[in-house]
Amino acid sequence: MVTELAPVRRFWASTIGKKAVMAVTGALLLAFLFAHMVGNLKTFLGAAELNHYAGWLRTIGEPVLRREWFLWLQRAVLLVALVLHVTAAVQLARRDLRARPVRYVHRRPRATFAVRTMRWGGATLAVFVVWHILDFTVGAVNRDFVPGDPYHNLVADFRVWWVNLVYLVALAMLGLHIHHGFASAARTLGVASAKRERAIKILGSTTAVVVAGGYALVPVAIMTGLVH
Repeated sequence: MVTELAPVRRFWASTIGKKAVMAVTGALLLAFLFAHMVGNLKTFLGAAELNHYAGWLRTIGEPVLRREWFLWLQRAVLLVALVLHVTAAVQLARRDLRARPVRYVHRRPRATFAVRTMRWGGATLAVFVVWHILDFTVGAVNRDFVPGDPYHNLVADFRVWWVNLVYLVALAMLGLHIHHGFASAARTLGVASAKRERAIKILGSTTAVVVAGGYALVPVAIMTGLVH
């Protein structure tokens, strides 16, 4: 067993291995974010439509799977992906710091804002994920939480100005994270090339705007009274 796991351990121990894990898990998390965003936009179709969609999520796989089994399997996969993504990011950051513990004598080329905020922005998003679960899944931080009524919970939550602020700041961080991470993942997975660089940057920026903007539509619409 130890011998069989040796290649996996060597792969994980290498810098390229960690970057590959980050790229694959990042792609998986992005796919989920996009699908979840599309579902959230059903808020604009009314309470019945959104609540029906939320109920359907709990029945996926029936009758082969029992009620909510798919939902819990999905949560388990996403949790593993998130842990691997964060762990690889932290270990790569530490490795980079050990490789260059002393500041550069000459000023390095100016990095983009997205690159400079990639690490602490990722940490912010990790904290936000916990908040989001406590807010809409558990209901621990939503004072007007009603189990089984996601439409009501959304409206009740986003009527509070500071909750909107928390979510919009987190979405801005998400957009920056996707913008930089998309191109980085493409390079790691060998998709990027000199000819494709511009197209990949445009695709990454567009994806970041669509995902972050799509999520932002709901709190903004509720805050402005468009959805009530």
